Amino acid sequence: MKSVAFFNNKGGVGKTSLVYHLSWMFADRGISVLAVDLDPQSNLTSMFLPDDRLEEIWNDGNSHTISDCLLPLINRTGDILTPHVEKLNPKLGMVAGNLSLSKFEDTLSAEWPRCLSRDLGAFNVTTAFYRIILKALEIHPAEIVLIDVGPNLGAINRSALISAESVVLPLAPDLFSLQGLRNLGPTLREWRADWEERKAKLPTDAGIPLPNGGMSPIGYVIMQHGVKDSRPVKAYQRWLDKIPLIYREYVLAEKLESNMSAENDPYKLAQLKHYRSLMPLAQESNKPIFYLKPADGAIGAHIEAVQSCYDDFLNLAKKIAANIGIEIT
Repeated sequence: MKSVAFFNNKGGVGKTSLVYHLSWMFADRGISVLAVDLDPQSNLTSMFLPDDRLEEIWNDGNSHTISDCLLPLINRTGDILTPHVEKLNPKLGMVAGNLSLSKFEDTLSAEWPRCLSRDLGAFNVTTAFYRIILKALEIHPAEIVLIDVGPNLGAINRSALISAESVVLPLAPDLFSLQGLRNLGPTLREWRADWEERKAKLPTDAGIPLPNGGMSPIGYVIMQHGVKDSRPVKAYQRWLDKIPLIYREYVLAEKLESNMSAENDPYKLAQLKHYRSLMPLAQESNKPIFYLKPADGAIGAHIEAVQSCYDDFLNLAKKIAANIGIEIT
């Protein structure tokens, strides 16, 4: 399973928009995708679905969202349920989030240390997200799983991140995003080491599928606040200049041998424009920016911006695919 989580404990950096647009882009290029909303705020789900369909799923007991699947574990009445996979098109499926997912935080926190005591129930809880994803892949076989998580370092995100082979870090060129990197990098290494310790405790005949827990950082994406002549405004240039050093030191635990700009950093996967004027049109039309048409209001200069957006996300999708061993044309 090729799985990529998009994570930064600093909110408002465009993480959910990235997952949404990349899901559609991979599907557009013929790559089957499963998008999984593991953020209790459920913003990814609300981007994919119109309100009437969202209300229907959340109130239909048979349309199992993430938190619905977890109820037997939370209530101590059984194991995970099979999730509902919403088919957006033949290549794109989505496992919906739910605001009630936050109720699972305490359960995960309590069971995490019990894994060290070889408690099978604790492993069932800790691997719940991973096993739900595996069940979803039986319904919608996919070449890549894209996982959206919330902006925090809590137990839900820890369990979500151990389900991911790779991690992409969305950033804004500001102090808060860089401080987020300083917190996030050591936390990822801690979670990885802690999970390795726990995996070794599970008896080989337990019959519980375990995620590898690699959560390997494959790069960062810069979401620009503003542009002027295709260059970041000066107020953010100094933060851009700091990213390569901080990424290596805190996320990769490496040292940058010489000065390097973000422009030339091989770990920079993309530097995306904000496309602010197009986002409201995309939300109203319930489609990604790069699918907007004149009938949606994308006229005049917007037409060029729509094509530019497509090119930007195609290049980003190709870089992510290359990092995880998927071929995309």
